[in-house]
Amino acid sequence: MPLTPQATPTTYWLEHAWLGTHVEPGVTVDVADGRLTALHKGAATPPPGAVVLRGLTIPGLANAHSHAFHRALRGTVQVGSGTFWTWRELMYSTADQLTPDSYYALARAVYAEMALAGITCVGEFHYLHHAPGGTRYDDPNAMGQALIAAAADAGIRLTLLDTAYLSAGFGAPPNRHQLRFSDGTAERWAQRADGIEADREHVRIGAAIHSVRAVPAEQLGTVADWARERQAPLHVHLSEQTAENEACLEEHGRTPTQLLSDHGVLGRRTTAVHATHLTDEDVALLGDSTTGVCMCPTTERDLADGIGPAARVQDRGSPLSLGSDSHAVIDLLEEARAMELDERLRTRTRGHWTAAALLRAATADGHAALGWDDAGTLEPGALADFTTIALDSVRTAGPLPRLAAETAVFAASAADVRHTVVGGRQIVRDGVHTLVPDVPTALAESIAALRG
Repeated sequence: MPLTPQATPTTYWLEHAWLGTHVEPGVTVDVADGRLTALHKGAATPPPGAVVLRGLTIPGLANAHSHAFHRALRGTVQVGSGTFWTWRELMYSTADQLTPDSYYALARAVYAEMALAGITCVGEFHYLHHAPGGTRYDDPNAMGQALIAAAADAGIRLTLLDTAYLSAGFGAPPNRHQLRFSDGTAERWAQRADGIEADREHVRIGAAIHSVRAVPAEQLGTVADWARERQAPLHVHLSEQTAENEACLEEHGRTPTQLLSDHGVLGRRTTAVHATHLTDEDVALLGDSTTGVCMCPTTERDLADGIGPAARVQDRGSPLSLGSDSHAVIDLLEEARAMELDERLRTRTRGHWTAAALLRAATADGHAALGWDDAGTLEPGALADFTTIALDSVRTAGPLPRLAAETAVFAASAADVRHTVVGGRQIVRDGVHTLVPDVPTALAESIAALRG
């Protein structure tokens, strides 16, 4: 059952609502044609006929960085030790198994898990374009179309960040695993990306540069121009590893951030993912160009990448968003609190972001990074995408309701999500997905199929 906006006008009664700056008790919101049409405060009890959402309702969470197939690695990559680079070899072996059909099944289950976690929109950093060995499918965008269908059938919105991935590293040809990622040149990447059929309510198309090591410097501008001409979001993995920085300096005499700046990649529609190992000049280039930064703390710590300078880049002018990336866990509340707690460990001081600021990164700023500027707030005219977090679980019971935002960010988990509404429709009701009734089984079966 694909995602379609709620056609019949509906009223929701929110026991408590986060309105961007504070928690408001007793709020009703009217929904028609998938958007909020009115918001009324002071409703102490539900009006007749209203759908009752008890707990704290916040705008839907935006997962700004996802690799859906990495979900199949959960648990497996926790055996033994190693580095990002040894993890990557395991990732390649999983990628080699995927077909359009198996990718659809896995992604549908992963996106349903996201809906259960209160995520209403995901940015899929998509580079699994072709068959193993690089052979094109009859539909060159079959893998992307599988993701588009999966998001629709899981009931969430999708920004498909179609990714240019052309090189094994600074001009080296793709290795045997990477052949299915590569279009050969940025021009051929753009031709294929132009053919993505995405005339559907739930999807928008953006672009991505996998990294400066995977797209030759002279072709970076082609990808940036494609996104700029379409006013589409552009994402890029940036300085995730010190080895990438060192190789870029050796090849170009520039840091990755400087190289992106030289080729017109930075700007307000661009989001740098990770940005873990930055120089002071890098921070200035990102902030002064209002390039966004997407932090993925659970993946960054799982892969031992390091702690990115989130506070510094935001102070300089970069808006922050959050992503679950490799899906070591899928929990945007955990990503939000991890950003603050990691900064506490680094600085040995507390309180770098308020709960409101962390929720903004997880909602409005995340949606903006994905090209959904009309989502991420509870106000008339916005898309009717929101989620409700229980305030009576073993994690959340006790604090005063006016502290519900602090409770959600610093105590709650994805397990506390009770309801998720997308386009005015309840996709999750009382903790149960309405379109994918048994999400654990869907995950287990789709992952088992990849083991042969």
